[in-house]
Amino acid sequence: MPAIPWLPKPGTFEAPDAPRPVARSVAPNRPATGGSRAVSFEIRPSSGRRRLELAMAPARCVVLRSVRRNEEPSRRRRGQAPVLGAAQQSSAEPADDLRARLLAVLRPPLGLILSGDVVDWPNDLMPFQVQGIHLLVERDRLLLADEMGLGKTIQALAALRLLALRGEVTSCLIVAPASVLAQWRDQFARWAPELRLSPIRGSPEARDAQWSTPAHAHLVSYETLRADLPLARKQVWDGVIAGEAQRIKNPETEVAVAMKRLARRRAWALTGTPLENRLDDLASILEFTRPRSEDAIPTPVMSDPRLRWALSELQLRRRKREVLAELPPKLLSELVLPMASEQRRAYDRAETEGVVELRALGAAVRISNVLELIVRLKQLCNFDPVSGASAKLSDLNQRLDQLRESRERALVFTQFVDRTFGAEAIAARLAAHEPLMLTGSLSLAQREHVLQRFRSDPRHRVLVLSLRAAGVGLDLQEASYVFHFDRWWNPAVEDQASDRTHRMGQIRPVHVYAYALEDSVEERIVQILRDKRLLFEDVVEGAGIHLETSLTQDELFGVVGLRAPATH
Repeated sequence: MPAIPWLPKPGTFEAPDAPRPVARSVAPNRPATGGSRAVSFEIRPSSGRRRLELAMAPARCVVLRSVRRNEEPSRRRRGQAPVLGAAQQSSAEPADDLRARLLAVLRPPLGLILSGDVVDWPNDLMPFQVQGIHLLVERDRLLLADEMGLGKTIQALAALRLLALRGEVTSCLIVAPASVLAQWRDQFARWAPELRLSPIRGSPEARDAQWSTPAHAHLVSYETLRADLPLARKQVWDGVIAGEAQRIKNPETEVAVAMKRLARRRAWALTGTPLENRLDDLASILEFTRPRSEDAIPTPVMSDPRLRWALSELQLRRRKREVLAELPPKLLSELVLPMASEQRRAYDRAETEGVVELRALGAAVRISNVLELIVRLKQLCNFDPVSGASAKLSDLNQRLDQLRESRERALVFTQFVDRTFGAEAIAARLAAHEPLMLTGSLSLAQREHVLQRFRSDPRHRVLVLSLRAAGVGLDLQEASYVFHFDRWWNPAVEDQASDRTHRMGQIRPVHVYAYALEDSVEERIVQILRDKRLLFEDVVEGAGIHLETSLTQDELFGVVGLRAPATH
């Protein structure tokens, strides 16, 4: 008999308490798939009511699966893929109350599989990734909250591959933002090459067929899931993976409700920023991680001090400075600039007129009125619409001139897109640097084309990106400079954008510059960002919970120098 690498020696496996009526040979009744080998051995079976199905998976990984005596392949759930390389035994085979013992002998230890000696991996897994895969395989619920750039997608796909090879997961639903579906598809092909993937996209008729296509995993965007929820709920999924799980932070959105209504045996949430604004964000994500039967009603997780305990039970979070000592540093700089004279006149006029209008509303003023004024003032901090003056652009141009001499690449993020204040205006004014632009208006194919040109064409060393459309899911280690042209409301979103380049594979220090203008709404927002960063570190990084540091209505009105109206 051939030797099994993880066994002390070849020979006969005999259960200690098994009766000894006969000896039977258990081996596949058809050739193993490529990269596998058949293993013959003898067992003295005990009695039982189930028979064995022995499947030989690629790369010498042996998989055992219990099958009920009267179960036929045709009775498998709709959309469920068969176990890889499954070789069915005849109904005369002995039953398998020996299954646990067989698995202990035939299944290689998880550590050996992850080492690459049993299953081939496209790249070596780092120790902290092996630890993450271990936990994903062993647990039916987990919040994988590693910092951006540590390979959460790889860990999830490696764990999914192992569970599929072991026959424990035959139907998995992967849900992610539309902007990163192409990356999930590519990584799936690399890290789980034996598994079948069914992307859900196209017309309603096409999607209906795709949902019913047998596959180990179905890949869908959050928006498409919301539209196709009745189709997604036709089965109980062995696993549901929520990529960029901060998308379900608001428990009242249709997307969050749809995710939590899925029947699932395993639930993994992947996000580097489980808390962005409020503790309720985190509670909503943890609520999803609870496996759920078909008829169960989702149970909310309360955002109170008990949340800290729940987080300690469910969250696995590693920081880059802890597990990647060799990763170059990320250097943060806040650039507070004086306004150009034309900008100052336009800004002061708009702020004065806006505050007068808000005060005129009296008790009828609403948060939406305040937000409209804040957005208008933030736009004027980017450009004066009449003269085109911009203190930020002048500084950025000078810095990019220096980078061009050293042949460095740079990312420029902005929350606006238009030709007056946003990405289009920035790209037009940086024409000398031949910048490329990536915004939400591009199709997936156009996005891939832009990214390929940025990575490979030495003429295009500047990429202007919409923060919300390109701040997650991209690998842009080719760049080592990041500029935040304007400030978003929470630091988690900015950190996600910066970490498009500060991630595994980066070999140079990453310089991050965040612009703000003196004596403006931006300078006040910077303080709010600092407070929110403290909240994130207190809760997610494990230093305790302080509910009072959440953003309040008083703070929001204070950005424009007003007092919030009294509530009764």
